Amino acid sequence: MISTVILQAAGGSSSMLSTLVPMVLIMVVFYFFMIRPQVKKAKDHKKLIGELKKGDKIVTTAGIHGRIADMNDTTFLIEVEGGTKIRFDKTAVSLDATKAAAPKVDLAKTDAKA
Repeated sequence: MISTVILQAAGGSSSMLSTLVPMVLIMVVFYFFMIRPQVKKAKDHKKLIGELKKGDKIVTTAGIHGRIADMNDTTFLIEVEGGTKIRFDKTAVSLDATKAAAPKVDLAKTDAKA
């Protein structure tokens, strides 16, 4: 019985290695397919919030479209249709509609292909 334990302990390093390699590979896959894209998305959202200024058109995560009437450190005062003003947390902004509304189209390039 003791000899069996000694043999298992001696051969345990290779089985431990064969168990550890797939776990490391799974962690690498999780990093590149889940963690890294989420960090990039959060960084882009923070940049978007930092670039917004008074008068910009925005869309909130709730789907409310409006124009920034006033802003402070943590919130935006958004003016929606009819002059109604709503205060939203800055993190609730999902899109800068000012930039998204006017896509740039180069007519010279589109005509050249036709």
